[in-house]
Amino acid sequence: MSDQNRRLVYSSEGGAIDLQAKPRPGGRTHGKPLPPEDGVIRVARERRRASTASIVYGVPERELATTAKALKQLCGCGGTAKNGVIEIQGDHRERIVAWFAARGKIAKLAGG
Repeated sequence: MSDQNRRLVYSSEGGAIDLQAKPRPGGRTHGKPLPPEDGVIRVARERRRASTASIVYGVPERELATTAKALKQLCGCGGTAKNGVIEIQGDHRERIVAWFAARGKIAKLAGG
């Protein structure tokens, strides 16, 4: 599809729109800034519609998929790993922190 055939269908914002713009890497996830990368794994809780999700920040990118799979099996629930963050359905923060501590990683509860 050429640039001439691409057209803006609807926008609620005024001004010029750059169709070639790409999102910046890193930076923001879930509309909130990411915590610092200091080697500490942070486990937070977020409300999602009518349910709760446990969000895990600070896991190295190369271990993200395998860690997410292990945490889903540990908690017996669904989840995903995307944008450098692991999301586990339900409030399993204490169980996740204990799992990381048993493996010698520094993990702590974050948020409310």
